Amino acid sequence: MKVQVRYYSRSGNTKLLAEAVAKGVGTKAISIDDKDSAIKDKTDILFIGGALYAYGLDNKLKKYIANLDSKKINQVVVFSTSWISKHSIDLLKKYCREKGISVKEEYIYYKNKPKESELKEAEELAKKLLKER
Repeated sequence: MKVQVRYYSRSGNTKLLAEAVAKGVGTKAISIDDKDSAIKDKTDILFIGGALYAYGLDNKLKKYIANLDSKKINQVVVFSTSWISKHSIDLLKKYCREKGISVKEEYIYYKNKPKESELKEAEELAKKLLKER
């Protein structure tokens, strides 16, 4: 099973969460700013995360999602950190669905910088979501 993790993070909070998710599913978290962030191979599950910036997703993340090839991604699981609300979860799901990609209802979210216990919890939740595929 091919699993990939992509994220966009300005403050580093979502990066921490992405790394915990990646550890849980046995892969590497890759920033969408990385030259190797494109999804080139058929992917069973893509974990994708980002946070709210001015109550919306950053344009880089929106563009990244807009450029995803829905034929290469079987399902998406979203994750986020933010200090205001979980609205980023709704937006991530919306943009992925608009691309015709199946989105799992469950998600991973933590307010502000995830604590060590929350990172461990996220790692375990990612494992669980992978098994529920």
